[in-house]
Amino acid sequence: MSATSDTISSISALLSLSDSQYLIYDIGRRVDNISKEQFEEIETAHLPYPYPIQGHALLAIAFWQTQASSPYLWFVKLPLDEQGLLNQGARNHFIAIIIEALGENLSVDPTEQQEALLKKNPYHFTPAQYKLASVNSLISSTLEQSASKFYLAAQKYLSGIEGWNAWQEVGVQGLSDFAFRLNEDDNDKILSHALACLPEQVLTPLCSALENVILSTHNIEKIILRYQQEKTANNTVKIALMRALASSTQHPVCLNFLTQLIASESVNEETLIIIAGRLWPVLSSEDNLFNFLEHLVRDNDHALFLAIFKDLVAIPTIRPVLLQAIRSPKRSTNLAQAIGMLFK
Repeated sequence: MSATSDTISSISALLSLSDSQYLIYDIGRRVDNISKEQFEEIETAHLPYPYPIQGHALLAIAFWQTQASSPYLWFVKLPLDEQGLLNQGARNHFIAIIIEALGENLSVDPTEQQEALLKKNPYHFTPAQYKLASVNSLISSTLEQSASKFYLAAQKYLSGIEGWNAWQEVGVQGLSDFAFRLNEDDNDKILSHALACLPEQVLTPLCSALENVILSTHNIEKIILRYQQEKTANNTVKIALMRALASSTQHPVCLNFLTQLIASESVNEETLIIIAGRLWPVLSSEDNLFNFLEHLVRDNDHALFLAIFKDLVAIPTIRPVLLQAIRSPKRSTNLAQAIGMLFK
């Protein structure tokens, strides 16, 4: 199939023309699936981008020809406009660069030279290691392919057979594969037994993978219990455990825990940042959002308030609740003053 950038109006069309199968994920906040239908709506600017981060859409695009053994991966960072819609000019520029790099025949597998050209693309970015591991795990489990060679070592360690101090050989990719295969090999039960015992060195990367997975009730309860029992002054473990709940915020047990946390007397800055960045669905409740905003303004840190406000107001599901909250007569004097600063 021969084509030019003049005849291709979207990334979806580009992939379809190359006879590729493809999957699209947001990887800005968590790793979230974007359906083909949803992505087409996003591309035609009929739908605001659902998971914006710092004014951009961060995408992982996996595509493969039928005969290919493993997918190619593009990591694409595209700007959004003030309404959260995809910047059409940037998207068109991205398409033009792809076609220039791959030549007219889009159905050929890219050579190493072409791959190098694609990586110089200004819209290409390199995700953090844990995000890349999660994308690899999600794709292999979605396509029913084997896990990586690191999976069995991670599973063996998490089963506790060799004790909790023997973690040096456990890799991030193996932990990620385990997290995305909780419905296989008794892994859900293995996780349930391990959560109380894991050292920080393993718990932190494991939670970074679990943030992309909807957890069972008993594992949500085990994570909350570990959070409540964590006595160390080190906040890293608590933040990691909160992250692990990121895809499970709609579960009643998780929602109740987070609602109580936000309603508590004191919430530290790191916790506020992780709620806005990873656990934002809990803020779609007006009461939770109010309590959250009151925590934000308590220390008169206007820079933090402004940064988190800008982050939240860009999320389509939070924006209407937030705009309603800043006009509400229920706001405190502190909150009213902080909101006033936004418009100066």
